[in-house]
Formats: sequence, structure tokens, C-alpha cells
Amino acid sequence: MNVHDYIPISVLTDSYKASHFVQYPDATKMVAYGEFRQGFDGDEKDTRMIWYGIRYIIEHYVERKWTREDVDKADVFYSGHMAPMHSSYPYPRDLFLKFIEENDGYMPVKVQALPEGMVIAPHVPVFQITAEGEYAPLCTFLETLLVQTWYPVTVATLSRRAKDIIADAFEVSVDEGRDSPLLASRLHDFGFRGCTCMEQSVLGGVSHLLNFDGTDTLSAAYYAQFALNSGKPVGMSIPATEHSVMTAWPTEREAIENMIQKFGTGLFATVMDSYNYQKALDTVVPAVSAQMIESGGYWVLRPDSGDPKDSVLAALRAAEKTFGVTVNNKGYKVTQGVGVIQGDGVSTPVIADILRYALAEGYSAQNIAFGMGGGLLQRVNRDTLSMAVKLCHITYADGNSVDVMKFPVSDTSKTSLPGEVAVTLVDGVPTVFPASSVNPQDNLLHVVYDRKPIQHTWPDFDSVKQRVAAEWDSMPRAAHTLSTEMEEKQKRVREKLVSQAQAS
Repeated sequence: MNVHDYIPISVLTDSYKASHFVQYPDATKMVAYGEFRQGFDGDEKDTRMIWYGIRYIIEHYVERKWTREDVDKADVFYSGHMAPMHSSYPYPRDLFLKFIEENDGYMPVKVQALPEGMVIAPHVPVFQITAEGEYAPLCTFLETLLVQTWYPVTVATLSRRAKDIIADAFEVSVDEGRDSPLLASRLHDFGFRGCTCMEQSVLGGVSHLLNFDGTDTLSAAYYAQFALNSGKPVGMSIPATEHSVMTAWPTEREAIENMIQKFGTGLFATVMDSYNYQKALDTVVPAVSAQMIESGGYWVLRPDSGDPKDSVLAALRAAEKTFGVTVNNKGYKVTQGVGVIQGDGVSTPVIADILRYALAEGYSAQNIAFGMGGGLLQRVNRDTLSMAVKLCHITYADGNSVDVMKFPVSDTSKTSLPGEVAVTLVDGVPTVFPASSVNPQDNLLHVVYDRKPIQHTWPDFDSVKQRVAAEWDSMPRAAHTLSTEMEEKQKRVREKLVSQAQAS
């Protein structure tokens, strides 16, 4: 049985959130929003990030139709969830049954979100949730699911930051600079096998494809092509050996000769360190050179151990010695018919290090590609961009409306925004305003779900990718995103709350 079918949507939240419906004061309206609070790993010089992934959450979870069975299963589960004796745990059973009956089984909240592919800076609200009437206490029940957008956003941002590093090296050492068509293939997704599950491979792999077209994560390439891009191809790869292939042959030379015979007219790659990497470069590469040259294709050498920069440089030197180089208009060497891909131990600092050393030895960046697995899809977490959801507005049962916020004196970076919010462009920068000060038509937080699925046309993957490319380059590396109106409102609400606290 598929895990999504096995686990009822009624338990797809954190334990403590299931009990919040009885913890909130009586209210007729509650509003919460989500934001990222810092640049990648706390980077203050370049705080840009790519908003992406809300469509997946909306289509696969928020739009799911609840049934009585979801509540029946929740009854059984929650009846033994309370510590320490597995007693009954509170959850909003009656509210669930009510909207199953009265709202055709759909979660009765409104979700607004920024367009996918938008490039933003910290503290810009990326989504806003509104719940009203009897369902107000359900406002933050979906928080756990919506917060999981942190993952595609973080992977997309990491991939783009890697592209910037490679593009800078292209600008220096490749004739077409960062406009070279080769740039799109310089970072390849090697992360599928290291993912915790298929869903992670899809979400992370698709996020990478917003920036590059190279991937071995077939789940993501397939999903992007057929679920998001009307069947138009998105990701590409080439035939390549692994150590099992190389060691299955009596010699590495025979394994490579087979690859040349099968794929030598096009692109292919062979791993070169099954036994002795340097010896393979010194003896096997020259031994097959005539066959390779005759085939007319392009051979990618792949080291898979040792110091990354040393391994790449060794491959480039071997390629130059055996196949020769040309010198481009920028004075850098371009190896002929052979390149190298580094796929072991790759991170953005390693990419920068390799390219720096390669350029210092006179080699063009176009000779080098990178494969990134764990460094791309696994070595990130919610704290990388510090994502959080916070309540911002409540209308109490007596009709009194209050804008609320968090402002911990122990960490002011976690200060939240008060009141319903809107986002609009100011000099090209997505900027947050109080909702009351923005014309609704100008608000970039668009309704993507309103108490049930709505008629909403998501842009295809190619369009989202184009948006990312355009906005990333035009967005300032670091931008102030709070409008004067929002800063003044923060100050007023903070002073009011401090005064109330002192008086109590």
C-alpha cells in the first residue's frame, strides 16, 4: 500500500498542532503567514532565494478531499497518543466532521502564495493562511505541510548559487562567457540514491532543474516533464559507466573501448579510478586515443576519489597531453574531445576551489562539469534558510481584532510581522506591506486555494525556469524587504504589547 493511502490526512501535522484548537482563544478569524528569515546558511552578502514548491503541496495535500474514514482512523490513533500512558489525545474531531459534511470534505481555509519561481529576500511572506468562523482554530493545522516548502526552496537556491560560481568562471575563461549554452549542463544531479524517499528525489531534483538541465534523478526529470511541462523534456543525461561496469571487464581499457564502440559518436563518461587513477590516465587514455579520435565524439573522464582539485587537474593534463588543446579568445586552453566531471565530495566551496585552480593553470571552465549528490539534495535543512510560520492576526469572538507578532528579546532575528500582509514590487524587489495599504490587484500573494480547490492555472515548468533566470539576475544580492509602513506597524504593535505586558 502506498504510504499516502495508508496515513490519513487527519494526522499529517505535528502532535502539538492537533491540540491547538482548544488552546487558542475563542475567535472568528485567524491569519498566519510563512517566511524565510535569513540568507543561505546565514549569508548576509547574498540573501537571494528562489520560492518554489507550493504547487506540489497544494495539489497533493491541501486539495485532498477528507472523508469520514480519515476521522475514524484518527479516532483510533489519537485515542492512545497521550503520554505517558497512551491515553486519549485532543484533536479537532468535531471540526473535521463538520467540514467533511458541510464543505464537501475540503479543509476550510484560504491559502495565498507568491508565484512559483519568484526570487525573494528574507522576511518576504511566501504564503498566508486564513481561517474564519467556527474553523478559525484550524488556521495553523496545515502549517506542518506548508513548511515543507523549505526543501525545494533551499535546493533551488543552493543549485542557483552553484550556477553563479560556475558562471563567474565561464565569464572569465569561456568565449561566450555566462551566455555559453554549455553552462546549463555544468552541474549534474547525482542525488537520487541518497534521498530518503521517492518524494524527496522528485521535489529536490525538480528544484535543481530550475537552474540546470543535467540530471540522473529520473524521478524528477519524468515528473518535471509530464506533470509540470506538458510532456516537453526538461532534464538530460549521457551514458556513463560505474565501477561495477569497469571491474566486470578484464581490463579498464576493454571497458572503455566498449563505451567508444557503443557511444563514441556522441557523449559518454567513464569512471577512471577503479584501480589506479593516475596510471589509467597515463596509460589507458593514450591507448584508446586513436579509437576515440576516429569516433569523433566527446569523452568525459570521471575521478571518484582523492583530492577533488588534484583529480580534476590530473585529468585535464592527461587530456591535453593525449588529445591536445586549442586556446580560446580569452587565452584559456580548451581540451579537444575530452573533458572531466567531478562527482565526489562536491559542494559549492569545492566547485569554487576546483575552478580557481583550473583557471590558474590556464584551463577553461568549459572543460569541467560537476556532479552533486548528497551536497545538493541532502545536506540542507529547515534552518539553512530559517523558515517559520507565525500567527499575525486574530479576531476574537467579541469582535475585537488584534494584529499579533513575536519579538523575542533573546533573538530579534525571529521577530515576526503583525497583521495581514501583502507583497508588491518596489524598484523590482518583492516588499512586504500591511495588506490594508496595498490594492488587492497589486498583491503578489495570489489565492491558490479557497476553502476548496479553485480554478488556478499554474505556469508550466519552462515558464517558471525562465522567471527564475530573469529575476535572479535582476534582484539585488541583498535587499531590504520591509516597507516603511510595515516597519512603523511593527513598532506600534511591539510598543503596545510591551505596554500591556508591563501593566499585567
